[in-house]
Amino acid sequence: MMLGQLALLVLFASAPTPKQEAPAPVRIPSSGGEVIIATPEEQREYDVFHYAAARRAGDTLYVSGVVVSRREGEGKDVESFKAQVRRAFQRLEKTLAASGATFADVALVNTFHVWQSPDFDGDRDAQIVAFSAVKDEFMKAPHPAWTAVGTTGLLGTGSIIEIQLIAHVPRPARRAR
Repeated sequence: MMLGQLALLVLFASAPTPKQEAPAPVRIPSSGGEVIIATPEEQREYDVFHYAAARRAGDTLYVSGVVVSRREGEGKDVESFKAQVRRAFQRLEKTLAASGATFADVALVNTFHVWQSPDFDGDRDAQIVAFSAVKDEFMKAPHPAWTAVGTTGLLGTGSIIEIQLIAHVPRPARRAR
């Protein structure tokens, strides 16, 4: 390869790529509503595990559980845990947005906690305080109903909490103007 061609290759490889827009959500008609798939990750989960990240039935939106988990190399301390919780809430936020909703539309939160998780260095009280602090970054008053359940395990390696949401989201034609 000639030196000029090599220089062009290096130039193109190091040039910033144009920002790609997120793909539009996939909507699959279902009884009384639709399944909403917001991201390629959710599409893979729908195809492989046969569950929807979000499903609308009338004016109710059901959002499947998103797991708070520790990835390989991440810490087990409170600040690392808070970052893991934020990651889960950011994923939930994308799913809600694709469904035409926000955290303000959430009526019920169900959380399932591994209180004695080997992936979190802290007791139940430390976990719930840290989780609540991050939840409050995303969910403002008036607060939704919330049920927190303790369990001995969740699907997936490093899983500490699973967060499920139910939201009231009137169809666009019914929303107050």
